[in-house]
Amino acid sequence: QVQLVESGGGLVQAGGSLRLSCVASGRTSSIHAVGWFRQAPGKEREFVARMRWSGGSTYYGDSVKGRFTISRDNAQNAVYLQMNSLKPDDTGVYYCAADPTGSTNVPALYDYWGQGTQVTVSS
Repeated sequence: QVQLVESGGGLVQAGGSLRLSCVASGRTSSIHAVGWFRQAPGKEREFVARMRWSGGSTYYGDSVKGRFTISRDNAQNAVYLQMNSLKPDDTGVYYCAADPTGSTNVPALYDYWGQGTQVTVSS
């Protein structure tokens, strides 16, 4: 089992920045990839960013390309999401997820999820 705990959400004005953190514990050696997803009220969970746990290429959803950056610190078992130039449409609950078998944009294929952290961007 893998446990994930997110932090760093909050209220920010449009144009501002936030940095989300996700710390993994448990069987972290089983993690193949990590991803960030978000969900706004009344909407489906949306892919934001992902990368392999070992590092390498990063992938982003079209709506956040050029503004968000995913990174990791394996020594800390942590994954980060740096969010710049935030917009009101970025508002939602942000979730960290871990996939032991692959690397994908599809939320249903991730086995482990954090509890989420709320991000609210005011106009």
